[in-house]
Amino acid sequence: MTDHYYSPSPDAKYKIHTVAESLRRHMYIFKTINGIFSYRKIDLGTMTLIEHITIPSGECVLLDLGCGYGPIGIVLAYENPKSQVYLTDINKRCIWAAKENIKFNIQNYKGRVFTKIGSYFEPIKSDLKFDAIYMNPPIRQGRKVFLAMIEEIRNYLKPGLFQFVIRKKMGANFIFEHLKKSFPGENIEVVCKRSGYWVFKCFHD
Repeated sequence: MTDHYYSPSPDAKYKIHTVAESLRRHMYIFKTINGIFSYRKIDLGTMTLIEHITIPSGECVLLDLGCGYGPIGIVLAYENPKSQVYLTDINKRCIWAAKENIKFNIQNYKGRVFTKIGSYFEPIKSDLKFDAIYMNPPIRQGRKVFLAMIEEIRNYLKPGLFQFVIRKKMGANFIFEHLKKSFPGENIEVVCKRSGYWVFKCFHD
């Protein structure tokens, strides 16, 4: 069977790596493992998204959807110590690494930063609503899967905002036009275009 980073249980033998990266003027140390996305370094798409995310202030509930080893969710939790942050992923190795990285990078994380294993919103309780959701989607699964997931997003926002990043060559412009057509009257913006990546900001006031 061919492994993908979005496989629930990759078969490749374990090999631990360490990634050090300055994000939004703070140095983070991440433990990573083979069999997960971009385990040797933080990919440019995730870095571009992190540099352009809007993080609510004060008490709020945030979601890193498809968290990988956790850089987005960990930045959210670090920059807003009053937030509750959930990190979800289908890949068991991602959740293991995310837990390790939360412990290392976030003080007083217990009862405030949570990891959940499962596909997209599968592990999220139906009554849990978020002030913001963030994502670097596995678009190689196909645009139809991603666009179908976006239809669910509104059910999990309080309302709030949804931010994600897409490579231009993977259909960023198509997705932009699709969202504007599917959600008329909503704020659908591209807040950054950098090195072939588009950062979207949607559904905010």
